[in-house]
Amino acid sequence: MFMTVISISISKKLLEEIDALKDEMGFSSRSDIIRTASRMLIDEKRKEMDIKGEVNGVLFLIHKREVEDKVNNIKHDYEDIINTQIHSHLKNKNCLEIFILEGGAEKIRELTSRFRNCGKMEHLKLIII
Repeated sequence: MFMTVISISISKKLLEEIDALKDEMGFSSRSDIIRTASRMLIDEKRKEMDIKGEVNGVLFLIHKREVEDKVNNIKHDYEDIINTQIHSHLKNKNCLEIFILEGGAEKIRELTSRFRNCGKMEHLKLIII
């Protein structure tokens, strides 16, 4: 199969983590692990787009403390679907947010997208229950 060669820019730290994971998991190359991770992300997004109707979910966020105002501004627009929020300060000057969600799938996707697209999240994970 013909594969297109692309170039990406990543931090040295992320590259070190990719190399360590590649060795630990037995991937043959950096390209192989990045292809696998890309497929997983695409599959996760497709599953997220397939949910319909009223659902429950848990949204995990990790962000720098200095963007708490941004997180608060977004979450206030979605108080109707946020049942519970847990906020914790982590040792590395990050914050962990856990949102327990209940509502329409479209609104939950919208909230997730707002956080994802604000460019301030270190990590974001939505789990539909």
